[in-house]
Amino acid sequence: MTGSDLRYLRYAILIAERAREHGSPPFGALLVSDRGWILQEGENTQGATPDCTCHAETNLLREATRRFSRSLLSHSSLYTSAEPCPMCAGAIFWSGVGRVVYGLSSEHLYALTQNNAEHLFEHCADVLAKGTHRVEVCGPMLEDEAEQVFKQGLEPPRAFA
Repeated sequence: MTGSDLRYLRYAILIAERAREHGSPPFGALLVSDRGWILQEGENTQGATPDCTCHAETNLLREATRRFSRSLLSHSSLYTSAEPCPMCAGAIFWSGVGRVVYGLSSEHLYALTQNNAEHLFEHCADVLAKGTHRVEVCGPMLEDEAEQVFKQGLEPPRAFA
């Protein structure tokens, strides 16, 4: 984990705050090339649509796979405010993204939501480890910061540091 990783992960958390402000559950994702270029942002849009696949990661990857080569994606990192669910882990695998860095762990998220939401209990690293190509997984990281977006009401987002 580098200083850049922490900065990009904090940015994904800000995207999650934006999703919350737009009426959706607070999840955000950011795709960054190995040269440090921000390629794509994605926020959860499940509050705006009944589409159950509108998680931040799948929204981001849907557009990124249209815009960028698989070679570029394989050398990019996907930063997410929370651990990707099994559906999103599958999308990460199929997209060819080479690395995932996430904030809040599934267990921590479940504890915050008091297990009121539906869950598939499978870690993204376990899903991705079953694939035919390697995807590096780093996390959880910055869990205390990542959990704040779930605890906040409709306060304005904090400034990006």
